Amino acid sequence: MAYDPLQLRPADPLSFPALLRGAHPSFLPTVTLPDVAWLAGSLSLQPTRLSAVHPQPLESPQREEWLDDDPKVTLDSRNLWSQFHKMGTEMVITKSGRRMFPPFKVRVEGLNERAKYILLMDIVSVDDYRYKFQNSRWTVAGKADPEMPKRMYIHPDSPSRGEQWMSKLVAFHKLKLTNNVSDKHGFTILNSMHKYQPRFHIVKASDIMKLPFSTFRTYVFPETEFIAVTAYQNDKITKLKIDNNPFAKGFRDIGNGRREKRGSQLDMSFLQENQSDACDCADSEDSCEQPSTSETLYSPPGLLNSPLMSTPTNQGGLLSTRMHTL
Repeated sequence: MAYDPLQLRPADPLSFPALLRGAHPSFLPTVTLPDVAWLAGSLSLQPTRLSAVHPQPLESPQREEWLDDDPKVTLDSRNLWSQFHKMGTEMVITKSGRRMFPPFKVRVEGLNERAKYILLMDIVSVDDYRYKFQNSRWTVAGKADPEMPKRMYIHPDSPSRGEQWMSKLVAFHKLKLTNNVSDKHGFTILNSMHKYQPRFHIVKASDIMKLPFSTFRTYVFPETEFIAVTAYQNDKITKLKIDNNPFAKGFRDIGNGRREKRGSQLDMSFLQENQSDACDCADSEDSCEQPSTSETLYSPPGLLNSPLMSTPTNQGGLLSTRMHTL
C-alpha cells in the first residue's frame, strides 16, 4: 500500500538557528509534521487529529527531487520477525535503555549512487490502548497512557552516498528503548504494556540541516510491531529470544545437551539484548553497521518530532512525505 504525498508545513524556518543554538550539538532542530491515518485497519492515530491533514500534490521541485531514483526497502531477518509477530513480539524497556531483538536492519536498493541520503527510523504508537497478558494472550486493558514526544534515530553514517547505503545492510541495532521519562541520552521513550510500530525513513539530502525542508519516504513493516514490557510476559517469546539471540547462549544447552529448565534460574537480566558495545556485531559480521567516524544522532523531545505525528503549523517552508507499507 502506498500513500499519496502530502504537502505539510514545518515550524518557522527563522526559528531554526535559535533552536539549534540551544540544543546539544548532536541534536537536531524542530521538524513539525501532522498526524495522518496510516496502516488502515491495523494502525490508527487519534481521530481528533486527522482533520488537520489535507492531502495536496507536491510542488514541482519536490517531485523532481526523486525523479532519478526509485528506493526499494527489504526487511532483514523477515522470517524471524514473522515468527515473533505471530506470537506477539515483546521488547523489554529499562531505565538505562535496552536494545531491540531482533535488531532492525534493512536492505536498500534503487538509490541514485552519487546522490546523498539521510536514513532515519522512529517508533510510534499503534493505537490508544494499554494491554495486559492474560490467559496466554494479549487483551486490551484500558486507555493508553500519555505518550512522550517521539524521537528520531538518525543513522550515524548519514548523510552518505546511495552507493554506500546499497553496499551493505543498514542496521539500527544501537537504538535503545527506555521507560525513563527524564532520559537525557536521546533514547526512545516508551510506555510499558503499549503497542508500537517501528518506521524507516529515507531523506534525499546532503546535509542534516536540510531535514526540515526535505521529502521523507517512509516504510513500514507490520511484522516489526511489538508491545513494550519491563519483563517478558509470554513464555513462547522468552524461548524464541533465547533460541535466536546470540547473547542468550548461556540459557541454551547445559551439560550433556540438557536444556536449563525455566524458573528462578531464568533471570531476565541476563537477556540484555546487544547491551555491550563489544557485542554490537555478534549477529553476523556482515549484518551490522561498519565502524563510523560519526557519533550516533538522536533528537530530544521537542526538537525533532517524528514525521506524521505532530500538529501542523501555519508558518515556515515545505516538508512533504510519502509512506509505504511492505
